[in-house]
Amino acid sequence: MTVPTPRAAAVAAPSLPTSSRRLLISGLLLAATGAIAASGKAVIVKLAYRHGADATALLALRMMIAFPFFIAMGMWAARRAQPLSAGDRWRVLLLGFSGYYLSSYLDFLGLQYISATLERLILYLSPTLVVLIALVVLKQRPTRTQVAALLVSYLGVLLAFGHDIQLEGRRTLIGSALVFASALSYAVYLFGSGQAVARIGAVRLTAYASMVACVLCIGQYLLFQPWDALWAYAPSVYWLSLLNGTVCTVLPVLAIMIGVKRIGSSLAAQVSMLGPVSTIVLSVWLLDEPMGIWQSAGTVLVLLGVLLVGRGVAKKC
Repeated sequence: MTVPTPRAAAVAAPSLPTSSRRLLISGLLLAATGAIAASGKAVIVKLAYRHGADATALLALRMMIAFPFFIAMGMWAARRAQPLSAGDRWRVLLLGFSGYYLSSYLDFLGLQYISATLERLILYLSPTLVVLIALVVLKQRPTRTQVAALLVSYLGVLLAFGHDIQLEGRRTLIGSALVFASALSYAVYLFGSGQAVARIGAVRLTAYASMVACVLCIGQYLLFQPWDALWAYAPSVYWLSLLNGTVCTVLPVLAIMIGVKRIGSSLAAQVSMLGPVSTIVLSVWLLDEPMGIWQSAGTVLVLLGVLLVGRGVAKKC
């Protein structure tokens, strides 16, 4: 690291700390905004279910609204980039299928059965699942910190799960299995996107994979239901879908990407812990979902476990 001369330091002192502070504050605000906005998705979907919409229709409406934004992102990111190789095209298709289509579809299905709070806690297990995938595929043995993180995280989910299964029984079991499969699908995306990001770029990969998911979600609806049926819902469904496609889908992607660029992925991951907390607040406020002591304890344990996983990864890096 270059050490500035006393004169240079004196000249730079008034402006450098201010600009760095602004970057830090703006990065923290962007990461927090992205985490909170993304967490609202579950609440919006639950509200839309009350108006008679199903998972396939809500997913199609969400992706129809987000599609133009992802196209714009992809065009912007590709303006000076090299064309994708045939191998990278296949990777984008597979990552889009796993990370944004299948994960979203399973998540929307699961939300028909379980609370928004439990859904968010299960989805938050994705980083721990990446560690387990690395163990199976790459034979990477987890560190003691990572093992402790896994135990703490899954204990937290079990506490929240035990609370909900006493209230809903079989529905909680079905919904939790679907959302866990969603978290696993997204973990596969996170694991597989590592090398692809270096070649394709984070913004371009996210935009392209999201575009793939948009086509799959809309195509899935057209395959099983008539087009006219998509426009037969109550007006509230479309307003909620507009919020879901913009505030809860496109905004988090952009906000978190810019936030990570300004404050780094480790700090951004810690800020993202606002997500489950904001989901709890929104679900209690808007959905009147019960919040017991076991769910609170489970939330704390899951957040602690994910924090430990993040620190373990940061130390390796």
